[in-house]
Amino acid sequence: MQWGELLERQRARYRDGEQRLPNAEDSDVRQRQLTRMGNAANGAALVLLMQGNTNEAAEWFARAAARWRESWHDAPPGSWGRPIGVLKALILADDWAGAEEAARWTLEAGAADAASPIGRYAGCLAALMLADDVQARMLADSLRGREDFPHAVADALRMVAAGDDLPGYILAVEAVLESFETREEYLEDVAVADTVLVLQALARRRGLEAELSSPVLP
Repeated sequence: MQWGELLERQRARYRDGEQRLPNAEDSDVRQRQLTRMGNAANGAALVLLMQGNTNEAAEWFARAAARWRESWHDAPPGSWGRPIGVLKALILADDWAGAEEAARWTLEAGAADAASPIGRYAGCLAALMLADDVQARMLADSLRGREDFPHAVADALRMVAAGDDLPGYILAVEAVLESFETREEYLEDVAVADTVLVLQALARRRGLEAELSSPVLP
């Protein structure tokens, strides 16, 4: 599927979600629909990034973050994918003030103390966003070597938090990129290495930069 077709599909899914969004009384159906809308908005934003339209991409990332955060109140316990999505979307929108506020919200929700690796991943991203690299290193270390969390992502998070090992960071982020290049399925069918883009954005704030080129990067 071409980028233009993908973009129209994601926009159509978002508009359909708006039209079918139930009222607040039907809280479970509403939170699931809000999540789907967030997914569609994020998909549209990633396509726009690949097309080089960063301004409109930022608008759609903001929509994605808003819908995911709105869904959080009625989400099942442990739905840490939503704070992760919020943080990543705001970082990719270049909304650093919004991302810092979302990071504080994520930590206040208990992500750093979560039993699940996905919760601690949310906590690690939040700590990195707030430049609490000590906490970020601890959380990244707790994710390394696990069978239920991507090894390359854990290693890259640790390298970003360390902030002083450019060769180590480059090796780690290249491994994350390779995992995107070799996978067969992507969220919303949009083949973009969004995790790599987020890692790169956080790494740049620490003076780390990896020169990357790939079909799954803008």
